[in-house]
Amino acid sequence: MFSPRIDGSPSERAIGKVVCVGRNYAEHAKELNNPIPSQPILFMKPAASVVDMAEPLTIPQQQGSVHHELEIALLIGKPLSQASEADCAAAIQAVGLALDLTLRDVQDALKQKGHPWERAKGFDGACPVSEFVGADQISDWNNMPLQLVRNGKLQQDGNSRDMLFPVLPLLAHISSVFSLQPGDLILTGTPAGVGPLLSGDRLEAQLGDLIRVSTEVL
Repeated sequence: MFSPRIDGSPSERAIGKVVCVGRNYAEHAKELNNPIPSQPILFMKPAASVVDMAEPLTIPQQQGSVHHELEIALLIGKPLSQASEADCAAAIQAVGLALDLTLRDVQDALKQKGHPWERAKGFDGACPVSEFVGADQISDWNNMPLQLVRNGKLQQDGNSRDMLFPVLPLLAHISSVFSLQPGDLILTGTPAGVGPLLSGDRLEAQLGDLIRVSTEVL
């Protein structure tokens, strides 16, 4: 099981479940011609999908387009259930970046049939994550910039202030649906600019001045 690094040190706890939020940025929903949700859209990735973003990425072959979706990731450090926003703020152990890799053609076909998305979202390696920084390094949950550069070109440029469902209310909502445990990971949605990855692509992801990670696609 994958254990993240927090402020440069290995975590003693492996990643548990990964709870993801779909369409949490209006411009991303629009670019995929999806309606703006009235409440958070939640889905999960298994722990086996989590890999180190700093290592070269292996993407599925012959299953259509594989899209990148850069997201702010929250590592949970305390149990949460039916939690208040204050409890949620105290339960975030660390913050990092994640790529919600998506088999877009597979997802589109599943959506047309009204089927779940797991085949498109939960494959092995579908959740590369960066190193994490302690939550005490975040001064404002509603002002966290994130960027993804692909082959020297800016692909995604967003900020948590643009989330339809901001971090703490979002986490409180999730805790009312799923009990969260230490080691669980929350992916908070992706800004606009998603697109296909190709073998040989070089990526650089950044969370403000706190995290910068480079990787390549095999």
